Amino acid sequence: MQLQFSFIIPVYNRPDEIHELLQSFTEMKTDENYEIVIVEDGSTIPSKDVVEGFKSSLNISYFFKKNSGPGDSRNFGMKHAKGNYFIILDSDCILPSNYLQEVSKSLKLEYVDCYGGPDAAHESFSNLQKAINFSMTSFITTGGIRGNKNSVDQFQPRSFNMGISKKAFEASHGFGTIHPGEDPDLSIRLWKLGFKTKLIPEAYVFHKRRISWSKFYKQVNKFGMVRPILNHWHPTTKKITYWFPTVFCLGFLLAVCLYFVSIHWLLLVYILYFILAFLIALWSVKNVSVALLSILAIGVQFFGYGYGFLKSTILLQYSKNEPETLFPELFFKL
Repeated sequence: MQLQFSFIIPVYNRPDEIHELLQSFTEMKTDENYEIVIVEDGSTIPSKDVVEGFKSSLNISYFFKKNSGPGDSRNFGMKHAKGNYFIILDSDCILPSNYLQEVSKSLKLEYVDCYGGPDAAHESFSNLQKAINFSMTSFITTGGIRGNKNSVDQFQPRSFNMGISKKAFEASHGFGTIHPGEDPDLSIRLWKLGFKTKLIPEAYVFHKRRISWSKFYKQVNKFGMVRPILNHWHPTTKKITYWFPTVFCLGFLLAVCLYFVSIHWLLLVYILYFILAFLIALWSVKNVSVALLSILAIGVQFFGYGYGFLKSTILLQYSKNEPETLFPELFFKL
């Protein structure tokens, strides 16, 4: 089968990010023909003028629709795309010049109907963005699972950097209305339909993520709240590792309490962990400030996710209401 790629990019009030992403497309080295489908998800600060500026150099289609969330916007884009293989990106990504070359090479060697790629920090990112990226991708945190095909028995692609065939999209009907969490939900449903997924390590993107501590906490807290919902929908995907951030945080609180009754060993374990994390971050990013911020980012990630996971688990266990009623902030209404 001859692959024809369509990049699907939803955007909401982020014209500056779209400009950076489209600029990276102009620098991409590939012999593949591809199109770019921009879906404006009801933005009040539209990206249309930015897109118009690239139409002479890139094959772009632009659509404006009412706000219904990133999942539905991706589905909208795939329905209007001309290709037979869709590559989904977040608007806060930048592509390396060899991205499509790596995707095409990997799919020709081992075709799958859905793939995911990892993310990295661009040299132009702020220290905060680099620290958050370290926390979300390092093997020393649970984020390392996202970019390590050996960490889980089946890789769950994430929608900031994800490919899906037209055949798989039509069979699964695409993304659901939950957000975040729409991407692992889709991956699990694809497995149930018999489709395979894989990680393409070389097909990474530069992913900006959140640019403030409050936005980062809100994001990881929602990640934690979503996972028990996915476990509720797909019980066979439950893993003990999803409890790790919650146990980590409860253990830290216990360590602090024990310290005041002269039991110090548990707190020492945590101190050693954060020292190790600092040294790994320093070796990775070669920047003391970023390494120090990475320690705080790990703390925010673990507490935000762990608290969200525990809260969601308890509510789902003891309430008779459906997740859409318990957590309306996690679902878009179409």
